[in-house]
Order: sequence, then C-alpha cells, then structure tokens
Amino acid sequence: MQEENAIEVKNLHIRYKCLRNTSIRNSLFKLKKNKAEIFEAVKGISFDVKKGEIVGLIGKNGSGKSTTLRAIAGIFSPDEGTIESYTESVALLSIGVGFQTRLTGRENIFLSGMLLGFPKEKIQEKMDDIIQFAELGQFIDMPVKTYSSGMFSKLAFSITVILEPEIMLVDEVLSVGDAKFRKKSGAKMQQLIKDANRTVILVSHNSDTIKRFCDRVIWLHEGEIKMIGKTAEVMPAYEEFMS
Repeated sequence: MQEENAIEVKNLHIRYKCLRNTSIRNSLFKLKKNKAEIFEAVKGISFDVKKGEIVGLIGKNGSGKSTTLRAIAGIFSPDEGTIESYTESVALLSIGVGFQTRLTGRENIFLSGMLLGFPKEKIQEKMDDIIQFAELGQFIDMPVKTYSSGMFSKLAFSITVILEPEIMLVDEVLSVGDAKFRKKSGAKMQQLIKDANRTVILVSHNSDTIKRFCDRVIWLHEGEIKMIGKTAEVMPAYEEFMS
C-alpha cells in the first residue's frame, strides 16, 4: 500500500526584491531612482513528505531552509509552483515568528492556538499544561516584548507540543534555552514523533539532532536541492562538504 503524502511541494520558487542603497540626499530629492534587484531564495525545488515522516532540512546559511518552512506554513506565497498540505493544523516553531509582542504570553497562547485552527475550548483545556511546560512563572502575564529569546522560544515550543498539531515545522528552536529545558523539549519531541500520524520537518545546524530524529534529509544549497535521501546517506556527504 502506497504511503499517504502529508506535504507536496512542486517547482517552488520564492523571490525577494532588494533595493540598492542610495544616499539620503538622492532619496529625498529623487535625483536617482531606486532600482530593485531580484534575489531568488528558492529555485524550483520539489519534494514530498509522507504522513508521519520526520524530515530534516539542512544547508549552510542562506540556502533557503527557513524560507521554505515559512512557505509551507503559509507565511510566504510562492512566486511559482505549488504547496499542498493534507491536514487541518500546521505549526511553525521559529524564534521571532507568530507572536504579537504587545500581548501577554497568556494572550498569545490563545492567539496562536486559534491561528492553528484549535477551538477556544481546546486551548483553555490545555492552558495550564502549556504554562507549566513553558516555565515562565509570572512572565506569562507580561507582554511578550519583555521576553528574552530563550523565553520566547520556550513559549512557542510549549504551545505547539502541548496542542499537538498534525504537522510541525521546527526551525532551530530545539537548541535554544537552558540545558534543563533542552533536555525536556527533546524528550517531548521524541514522544510526539512516536505518533505515526504526526509529520515533522526539522531545520537544524546540529548534525546530532538531525541524526537523532530524522528518517530522511533534504539538503538545500543556494536555493536548490543538492541531495535528498535517507539520513545515513545524506549526512556524511553534507558533513564532508561543510568540513
């Protein structure tokens, strides 16, 4: 029996417009028109992720990993190509994404949960578990703009792993936080991964994390797929390339 796809990415292109720097004088008096340069961050990549599969997304900085995750999450729209996700709930775990900084941590739990498609009753039911897991103490009722990056990532991780969406897109957050929280978050991720119906795409520069969790690996290089296959096949080639 053929495995069911959770995500299908076909011929994905994502481009940014970059304005050349001009002097303040030229900008004010319009003596010189700003010329927009196009940077293609993702160059026609295609891949499928099976339901229940754990896939690693690797590559050096600027290779298009985070851009690809944000496109799958619906934050970026493709300039060309298509993305299909066959599920009701997709969550992106990434530092600096998804929170309203003027709202408190508690308010952001509600907001994030509703954006993931969960009903208010479900979020309220899980509220105490999320707060307990995040270990933020009195900061849970303070604006998120007062949080450190570690606190921010703790809350984002806690919301996602307690609400348990069907597809999790994880961008480096497993490496943030103190040693105790990293150990706890790793154990929670291991527990979630055992669910055969949950699909995960994991971006990390930590080779040990990729080897520990992932069934397959997609290696991106300068916006293109350089290699895709089993973790044990791709990681040695990638590590040799990066050494």
